[in-house]
Amino acid sequence: MVDRVSGRTVLVTGAGQGMGAGIARALAGEGANVAVGDINVAAADAVAAALRDHGHSAISVGMDVTKREQVRAAIEVTVREFGRLDVMFNNAGLNKPMQFLDVTEENWNLVMDVNALGVLIGTQEAAKQMIAQGGGGKIVNTASIASRQGYAEFVPYCASKFAVVAIIQAGARALAGDHITVNGFSPGVVETPLWAQLDKDMVDIHAAEKEGDAFAAFASGALLGRAAQVADIVPTAVFLASADSDFITGQVMAIDGGMVLV
Repeated sequence: MVDRVSGRTVLVTGAGQGMGAGIARALAGEGANVAVGDINVAAADAVAAALRDHGHSAISVGMDVTKREQVRAAIEVTVREFGRLDVMFNNAGLNKPMQFLDVTEENWNLVMDVNALGVLIGTQEAAKQMIAQGGGGKIVNTASIASRQGYAEFVPYCASKFAVVAIIQAGARALAGDHITVNGFSPGVVETPLWAQLDKDMVDIHAAEKEGDAFAAFASGALLGRAAQVADIVPTAVFLASADSDFITGQVMAIDGGMVLV
């Protein structure tokens, strides 16, 4: 165990499964106090309990990232338990694919609320707590390859992830004077429950013939020849939470196997 984040308190949203759970486990494994945030309270409880069973410092916090009062309450619980907030991972997100001409206001608003508004609220409320502590801290937001280019069946998702990049850049400029860095990372195709659901959805909207086709088609665009595993993502997440990244802000680090070259 390297302990690059030893003693730091980190809140990870969307940490009940998938990438968020992997990030929470990696941070706890390197000595962080971890608050496992998720709208699915049972899933968050299970992740936090497993971390404690392995001797790590962890709690669970139920939260809907689109509700400011719930985000604020989750931060308050985290601070009450661990004394402060050092790092915020705004990771919660969803995708509900639809054909371009079929996208509805309901679909647009759902995805934008969780992926964009949720990141804005999480960034704001984390920064307020960090400033109240005297300044200093790290905010890390999950972007995507879809923050770099548009995909026909993922219009609201792409728009929301473009917005995440804007929040990262604007937040970095707004908060630098308080010694708070704001960065992000952009995964490509990662083998997670989110992609398992996307495969089913892509069949339902007739954008794929059978489950697995969409995943395989997108993953084939990676220069390294495969989809990512959660284990491919977490080293960068730990780096962005550690002192190793202290002189980096306003940046989005690609972890996509070479899917998007910029």
